[in-house]
Amino acid sequence: MKKERNIYLENTDLEVALKGYLERFEEELENKPVETISVVDSLGRVTARPYFAKYSSPNFNASAMDGIAVKSENTFGAREGKPLTLVKGRDYKVVDTGDPIDGEYNAVIMIEDLNELSEEEVQIMTPASPWQHVRPVGEDIVAGEMIVSANHKIRPVDLASLINGGIDEIQVYARTKVGIIPTGTEIVEPGTILKRGDIIESNSRMFEGLTLECGAIPSRYQVVRDDYEEIKKTVMDSVEKNDITIINAGSSAGTEDYTKSIVEELGEVCYHGLSIKPGKPAILGKVKGKPVIGIPGYPVSAYMVFRNIAREIIMEFMSLHREKPAVIQAYLSKRIVSSYKYKEFVRVKLGKLGGKIIATPLNRGAGVLMSLVRCDGILVIPKEKEGFEASELVQIELLKDYSKIENTVVSIGSHDLVMDIVNNHIHMMDSMVDLSSAHTGSMGGIMALRKGECHLAPIHLLDEKTGIYNVPVLQKYLRGTDVVLVKGFGRTQGFMVQKGNPRNIKSLRDLSRDDVSFVNRQKGSGTRVLLDYRLKQEGMDRNDITGYEREMTTHMAVAAAVSSGTADVGLGVYSAAKTMNLDFIPLAEEEYDFAMLKEEMNNPKIKTFLKVIKSRKLKEELKELGGYTFENTGKVVKI
Repeated sequence: MKKERNIYLENTDLEVALKGYLERFEEELENKPVETISVVDSLGRVTARPYFAKYSSPNFNASAMDGIAVKSENTFGAREGKPLTLVKGRDYKVVDTGDPIDGEYNAVIMIEDLNELSEEEVQIMTPASPWQHVRPVGEDIVAGEMIVSANHKIRPVDLASLINGGIDEIQVYARTKVGIIPTGTEIVEPGTILKRGDIIESNSRMFEGLTLECGAIPSRYQVVRDDYEEIKKTVMDSVEKNDITIINAGSSAGTEDYTKSIVEELGEVCYHGLSIKPGKPAILGKVKGKPVIGIPGYPVSAYMVFRNIAREIIMEFMSLHREKPAVIQAYLSKRIVSSYKYKEFVRVKLGKLGGKIIATPLNRGAGVLMSLVRCDGILVIPKEKEGFEASELVQIELLKDYSKIENTVVSIGSHDLVMDIVNNHIHMMDSMVDLSSAHTGSMGGIMALRKGECHLAPIHLLDEKTGIYNVPVLQKYLRGTDVVLVKGFGRTQGFMVQKGNPRNIKSLRDLSRDDVSFVNRQKGSGTRVLLDYRLKQEGMDRNDITGYEREMTTHMAVAAAVSSGTADVGLGVYSAAKTMNLDFIPLAEEEYDFAMLKEEMNNPKIKTFLKVIKSRKLKEELKELGGYTFENTGKVVKI
C-alpha cells in the first residue's frame, strides 16, 4: 500500500490548465462516437452532420383560412354598393384551412367576408388579390434547404421542423458517460446511522445532477474507502466503462490522498494544483485516452471544480458550448480581502435597493455547502488582485433569474432562526419574494442601513446607560436619517450547555473557571454587546475567559460548537439551544427588532415582510420553537 505524501505539481491558472488539458484530447474530440436515433427522441441532442429537407413544407399550395377558393381575376368587379354574386362549382369551391388549392383557383376569401345567399351562392363586397390567404409550396421549408447544421443542439422547434422536412432519423453525438467515484473511509451512504466521525456522502449526488444538466449520463459508484488498491480497481473499471471519470476526494496532499498516485500509475497527471480558491487541489489526468479528474472533497471546492473544469470537459466531449453566464454590476456591501495567488470565487446574495444592486458576501469556507444554496451569484476575484473595497462596483455572474433578485428583501444584521422561518412564510405568501439574510451582527446592520445597502437591519443592541434596547443606538448612529424601528420579537438569551450540564455552569462567573471553555459571537453582534455589558456589571475581565476570542457568526454555529464538545458553553438564544438539543440557562430577555428607512415602508416587498411577521401562522410556529414573545410585534416606532 502506497503511503507517499503528495505534493502539488503546479499552481496553474484555470484558463491555462483548461486549454492545455483539452489540447491533450484533440484526437478524441475530433473522433467522437456517433449514433443514429429517431428524430422524435432527439430533443437536446447534438447533430453530427447537417440535415437538409427531403420535402417542401407545405408540399402543395394550401388554404391559409376557412372560406372559398376562387380565381382572383373573376372577383375584380366586386365593391361596396355593388356586391358580386359567386356560384358554387362555377366560381368557387369551399375550403378549410390546410386544403389544397388546385387547378384554376389562386386565392381564398375568408368565410367572415362572405354574405351567404344560399347553399349554392355567396356575395362578396371586395375583390380577391392573387394568392391571398394561400400558403405557397415551400412557404415554411423548401426541399433541399438546410434545416439544422452540424454541432446543433436540437430544440423543440428544430424537432418539429425536421419532421416537417421529412427527416425521420438523425445522427447525433453519443451522450458522454461520466463515472463518478466517491472515496473516503469516513464517508457513508445516505440513510446510514451516523457514528462519531462519519460524514454523509452527498457530493456525488450533486455531480450526478450537474452531469444530467449537461445532457450526459452519470454512473455513480458506491463509496470506496481510502484503500489504494480498491480505489485503483474502481478507477480502472470506470475508465473501461465510461468516457470521463471523476474521483471525488483524495486529491490533496495527505498520506491517504491517493488520487494523484493512482492516475500517475495508470496514465498521466497533466495538472495537479490550480490557482483557484476554493478548489486548488484539483487533478487533471489522462488514462487510456480518457479524462480522469480528481475533485477535492470539500463541497464548495467540489462544486467549483466541477463547474469550471469537469462541466467544460463534458460539454466539449458532447460538442456543446455553454452560454456565458449573465453578468450584472453590483455594489459590494463589505470589504473582501483575497490572496493574489488565487482566482477566488465568492458566493454572494443580491438585492435591489433603489436603482442599484447590492452584493453581500456569504461564508467563504470551502465546506459550507449552504452558501451555494443561498447564493444568487458568484463574484470572481481575479488572480493578483487582493480583493475589493466596500461599496466598490463589481461584476457578478448570476446563478438565479434577475426577476428573483429584483424581488429580494435585503436583510443585513443580527442572526436569529426567526429570519429563516420568516423567509419560508414569505415564500408561502408570495413565491416571487425572497428574503436575503446576511449575518454581520447588529452594528454591521446599522452601518449597512446608513450606507443604503439593505432594506432592513435586524438588531438587538442594549444601551449601557439607559438599559433600553435599540432606540438609543439608532438615535446615536442614524441621527439625521429618516429611520423607523419596527418591533419584532422578544426573545430569551442565555447559556447553552450540553445535556445534563456536565460542567455545572450556573452563572456568568463560571465562564472564568479554568475547566470551562467558551465560544463567543463576533464583534458588533448584539449578543457580544450583551455579554460585554454583563461582564462589566460583574467586574469580570474578559481575558480570564478561555475561548472569549473564538467567534461564530450565528447562534446555530455557537450551539453546534457546544453540541460537538469543542466548547463547554456559549451565549445564544433559547430556540438555537432547543434545536440542537442543549440545556439552556436564561440570562436576559431582549428585544429583536427591525430598523429600516421610513421610505421603505411603502415598498411592496417590505409590506409582504411586515404582513408575515404579524401573521398568526408565524407566531404559532415560533411558539412551538420556544423562547419568543410577541407583545409589540409590528408596531412602528419613530426615531
